[in-house]
Amino acid sequence: MIRALFLALLLAGCATVERAPPPALAEATLPPAFALLDRERVEAGSIAALLPRADAAYAELERQALASAPTLEAAVARIDAARAGTRIARAEQLPNISASGTAARERINQQQFGGALPPGIVIDPNRTTYNIALNGSWDADLFGRLRASRRAAAARLDAANADAAGVRLALQADIARAVIDARALDTRETVARRDIANATDLVVVTRIRARAGIAPGFDLVRAQSLEADATARLEPILSQRAAVIGQLVTLTALPAQQVLSTLRLPAGPALGSVPALAVPSVLLRARPDVAAAERRLAAADQEIAAAAAERYPRLSITSALGLFTLGLSNLFDDRSLTGSLGAGIAGPLLDFGRVGARIDQSQAEAREAFADYRRQLFAALGETEAALGAISAADRRAAALERQSAIDADAVTLARERYRRGLDSFLTVIDAERTSLNSRTNAVEGRADAARSRVALYRAAGGEPAAQ
Repeated sequence: MIRALFLALLLAGCATVERAPPPALAEATLPPAFALLDRERVEAGSIAALLPRADAAYAELERQALASAPTLEAAVARIDAARAGTRIARAEQLPNISASGTAARERINQQQFGGALPPGIVIDPNRTTYNIALNGSWDADLFGRLRASRRAAAARLDAANADAAGVRLALQADIARAVIDARALDTRETVARRDIANATDLVVVTRIRARAGIAPGFDLVRAQSLEADATARLEPILSQRAAVIGQLVTLTALPAQQVLSTLRLPAGPALGSVPALAVPSVLLRARPDVAAAERRLAAADQEIAAAAAERYPRLSITSALGLFTLGLSNLFDDRSLTGSLGAGIAGPLLDFGRVGARIDQSQAEAREAFADYRRQLFAALGETEAALGAISAADRRAAALERQSAIDADAVTLARERYRRGLDSFLTVIDAERTSLNSRTNAVEGRADAARSRVALYRAAGGEPAAQ
């Protein structure tokens, strides 16, 4: 009878095992090289050079953020939760042993024995029992359900670690961009205040010339307009700087006063050239978000295997060892010892599609995980290509704006000299001053954009391999 039942359970699992294998997932292929990489500008060096680590303010803010940023604390908590999941899955493969102890007082009714008892036989209606027991059970995991669950938990722990690496990468990149913005705004503020001073001096000189009858009064109006324009340019800079300070407070969990104090540390040199990058298939699969998606896909595949194992019978071994007595004085006598040892087998015989539905659900989740993996992979490819192309364009633009700023500064000097000699009108001076003011601001932003493009490449390429 037992043999027939075992065969029936085994056949019930085998009859539908064809639904268990994971779906056929095509490999996500990547191109052999980055199309937008300017190979003439590639130099030997580390990808770490793309971050402004030579900037003392960035180095300190990065250190503080990686030590106590709330986003990282949340990521570490998720790692701890995933690690606990692996311990649970590992413990499920081990025997489960429990202990119990009871003391019971009961009263019986003699009528339950069919009326009056034979002469000389007396039953005490009150009885106290004492019981101490150790109970054990163990799932033999013949068909790998628990092993698959353990592998899935391990894959999810790997995904949580990759997610934490992604949080660190995003934190580094966001702080770098904010520091670059702060440095650019500091430079723009210095330029703006110098322009205000120059415009004020021009107003003083023009007022003197107008009073002396050397220049028309309308020249003074133009000079005052230039001074007002230069002054108006300062306030947006201060407003943007406040927004950057607020962003750094959020990223680092540091008070604003400490952020401001840190930003007074000396800035570093300009960022380096583009380093040689690994081929896309190697570089991008190591990116934290891609690695996390790949490990979630692996976990989903293992969960299919665990769901499929539900089709098969489970073999469990149970045991019990205890002491039972009617009096505490006899509790540890040999006659109080009780025990049992047995094995049982159970499995779905007629579950009306419950296990099959769980298998279908796991397979659908695996397909979703694969789609997410491909999405992350090609998003990484697109971001890296965009960052590579942006670096070349930003460097060329920054160089052009620097040349324009130098030319416009020379034009201001020439216009002032020609006006002093009476060879040109004051309007020419004003136009030259406005043009130079704009070009100096654009040159500062051009240098900042070149630095931001490098930070974008650092983030798109997944950061430093050692940090992952």
